[in-house]
Amino acid sequence: MGTAVVTGAASGIGLALARQLVAEGHRVHLADLTPTDVLAEELGGVPVGVDVADPEQMAALADTVADVEVLCLNAGIVGAALGTPWEAPPQEWQRLLGVNLLGVVNGLRAFVPMLLANRRPARIMITASLAGLVTFPRGGAYAATKHAVVAVAEQAAMALRDTDITVTLLCPALVRSGMSDAGDDPADIAKAALAASRAGRFLVLPEEWADAVRLRAVHLLNGEEPLPPEPRADR
Repeated sequence: MGTAVVTGAASGIGLALARQLVAEGHRVHLADLTPTDVLAEELGGVPVGVDVADPEQMAALADTVADVEVLCLNAGIVGAALGTPWEAPPQEWQRLLGVNLLGVVNGLRAFVPMLLANRRPARIMITASLAGLVTFPRGGAYAATKHAVVAVAEQAAMALRDTDITVTLLCPALVRSGMSDAGDDPADIAKAALAASRAGRFLVLPEEWADAVRLRAVHLLNGEEPLPPEPRADR
C-alpha cells in the first residue's frame, strides 16, 4: 500500500482525490484546515489539521510522512470579490495568495527535498484552474493566484525533469464543490487527473477549452489584447 498526501481533502476535488487514491490502494493523509476525523475513519486515512499557508505547519506534515509517493497540493479558496483586481480588498488578496499560491510553494519546499533524498519514484499533482490558463474580464484575486500557481508548477516540472519525480498540473473548469453549485463531477475530475499523473502527463484541462488556451497564447505572442475565451462550439 502506497502513501499519499492530499491538501484541501475535506471537500470538492480534494475529497474526490482522496477517495480515488484510497480506491487505488493508497493510505491517504487527509490534510485540511479543519481535522477530518470522520472522513479519515470512513476512508481508513490519517486526519491532519494544517494551514497550508503556514510553512512551518507544512514542514511538520512532511516530517510525519517520509514515505509519501503521491503528493496532491490541492488546497484552494475563492474570495467574495470576483470583480476587477482593484475591487478585491487587501485582506482578500493576502488570504488567497497565502492559500492558493503559497500553499503550493510551502508544499513543494517541505516535500521535494525529502522526495529527492528518498530516490524513489513519486508523483506531485498541483491543482490550479482553467482561470490560471486563460484570462476572463473578472475574477478578482482568485484568477491571479491561479496564474501564479501555473507558473510555479511549470518551474517545478522543469527543475525535476531528470529525476524520478513527475509533476502534473490540474486545470479544471467549473467543478461542483464548495466554490460552485454547477460544473463537472469532482469524482470524474479526480479519476482523470490521477490517470494522467500515472501516465506522466503534465497538463490536464478540459478538452473543449484547449483551443481557447492556444488562442490566448497566440494573442499574447502577437502583442495583442487577449480576447475573452470561448470554448469550442463542437464540444
